[in-house]
Amino acid sequence: MDITRFGPDDAAALREWVALANAVAAVDAPWEHPWTVTTAEGRFRHGWDGEPATPYLARLDGTVVGIGSVSVTEYDNLHLAWFGVQVHPDHRRRGYGSQILAYLEQEAKEIGRTSGGIDGWDSEAAVGFAARHGYEKKHQAINRRQYLADIDRAELDRRYDAALPYAADYVLERWPVPTPDDQLDDLARMASAINDAPTDDLDIEDEVFTGDRMKAYEVATAGKGQRLYRVVARHVPTGELAGQTVVAVESERPQISHQHDTSVVRSHRGHRLGLLLKTDMLRWLAEAEPQVTEVDTWNAESNDQMIGVNEVLGYRVMGRELAFQKDL
Repeated sequence: MDITRFGPDDAAALREWVALANAVAAVDAPWEHPWTVTTAEGRFRHGWDGEPATPYLARLDGTVVGIGSVSVTEYDNLHLAWFGVQVHPDHRRRGYGSQILAYLEQEAKEIGRTSGGIDGWDSEAAVGFAARHGYEKKHQAINRRQYLADIDRAELDRRYDAALPYAADYVLERWPVPTPDDQLDDLARMASAINDAPTDDLDIEDEVFTGDRMKAYEVATAGKGQRLYRVVARHVPTGELAGQTVVAVESERPQISHQHDTSVVRSHRGHRLGLLLKTDMLRWLAEAEPQVTEVDTWNAESNDQMIGVNEVLGYRVMGRELAFQKDL
């Protein structure tokens, strides 16, 4: 097997990667939105916040039978590398996934990473593959999707109005993007609240947020052709930023949007800000992006608080993703 790294400027390799990824999703997760060359290029050029994953193609006699990726960050968690391993459904059960994983693990070791993670949709195949290679299940998350046409707007308004008295000391602000430089540090301090989200048994450290990282995230999102919307809650007596919710709308497929962070600073919880923030975001999207038909979100399955909010907002469960980890 020939396993090769490529970059976002290699259009032919991107098309091959997309074709295989979509063949896998059609079997393993048919609800997923298909990859396009644009979305793949964005992932491998910009990443989440300026640190793109490194993609690989695995060929056998010239035919692409599998794909891989290695994701690392220099902001924090310097011990960790996260691997993506996928094998075309027509070429499974032949050891190709094992060869790809071993190759990616070696790549990670060579840059000093000592812990590896993989994930997969909840299935016997994913659990078995992880176990065979010494990876233990450490976390599980749920992918949910909200279909905006199904929202009972009158009921949502009622719940919003009922929550307002609990947040009398707060105002919601529709935040400008890109964020002015003199506000990036305040935004970073608020964004660090996401570290309170459950990570179950994963060996990971808190993410380190800085103004520079927040700017890199906004630049990367724009670079991927996505329009970013952020609603924040501000505590009026102190002026502190208390929470946020963020949604990105695709330019290539403008009916599709993605929920990014929703978090509330610990000292400001208990005021129903999560519900208020996400409801105001829906109102904003209806005004600014009326063509949006759906929003995808991810939550740790143990995150009861946020799941409760999402259920009120009518999100449907699409699939469960398992995460596995081991020492390299």
